[in-house]
Amino acid sequence: MTRVVLVGAGAMGRAWLSAIAENPGVELAGVVDLDLDAARRAAPGLPTGTDVVSVAARAGADAVINVTVPAAHHAVTTAALFAGFPVLGEKPVADTVARALSLTAAAEAGGRLFMVSQSRRWNPQLFTLRDMTAGLGPIATVGTEFFRAPHFGGFREEMAQPLLVDMAIHAFDSARFLLGADPVQVSCQTWNPSWSWFAGDACAAAVFEMTGGARYVYHGSWCAPGPESSWNGSWRVVGQEGTALWDGDHDPVGPSVPAVEAPSGIAGALSVFVEALRTGETPMGEVHGNVLSLAMVEAAVRSSAEGRPVMIDDVLSQAHSEALRDETRPEVRKVLQGWTDVRAALG
Repeated sequence: MTRVVLVGAGAMGRAWLSAIAENPGVELAGVVDLDLDAARRAAPGLPTGTDVVSVAARAGADAVINVTVPAAHHAVTTAALFAGFPVLGEKPVADTVARALSLTAAAEAGGRLFMVSQSRRWNPQLFTLRDMTAGLGPIATVGTEFFRAPHFGGFREEMAQPLLVDMAIHAFDSARFLLGADPVQVSCQTWNPSWSWFAGDACAAAVFEMTGGARYVYHGSWCAPGPESSWNGSWRVVGQEGTALWDGDHDPVGPSVPAVEAPSGIAGALSVFVEALRTGETPMGEVHGNVLSLAMVEAAVRSSAEGRPVMIDDVLSQAHSEALRDETRPEVRKVLQGWTDVRAALG
């Protein structure tokens, strides 16, 4: 039985509480939140508090699940890792690529597993689409269309780049997974229609060059009244030997391949994390493998702001310099200083 402390008792925290309760190999040991009343409501009779390290120690926890807001990911995860606790964290890995690199170095320095729950990658239909993609020969284009009109209220409607920063990372990460490739550069434009209820740009169009030569094209809007796409987006993969399609909600259409049995959603991420703790194997989503998905977001935002293509390696290089400048832990700084090639260090 793996005993976990959950950090964050808000809406996503409640979703994780359900996933924990449904997993027979996981036991909730305590809850951490800045709102103590929320923590106590989430875990009556269990250790609660505002500090992850003290609660995890009192609770006799084996691991930490970090479901805080992105700006808190770095502080919470770093503290847990250096207190000896493996961490499963919500996406994004951090609020900036610089802090993501710091967390990656902290995982190395502390020798503890840090896995990011990029939950929409954990989808059996996406795994099947990946197998179809492998049968299409050389790939020319992967495209995602994402069109919805949610009225969230709250922080999303005040963000400068709500679609790119809060949502598009799911599609960007899935494109890396489908292609088995990583981003090289991006050209991106964002805009906000006159009728938008978002303060920032709710529409985006981005073209990524990927390693191997394929292009990944993302076109989306969060203020698109009318028929909506799946929350997973609508996908088209075009290769030399044909095309595969996925509407995001049903089985993909393309070359005949066996349906894939795979973990699903945050429950799937949790089960894979627990299995990795048991076996010592590196899981999909381990922090080194996740950072480039966030780098795609940061590069797309920069491309839109500057009106030019942006190289991913330039984003990584600048983030590395910022991480070194801001790092306060000597052991993390030592790891960062050893990275002469950031992309290579990420594996």
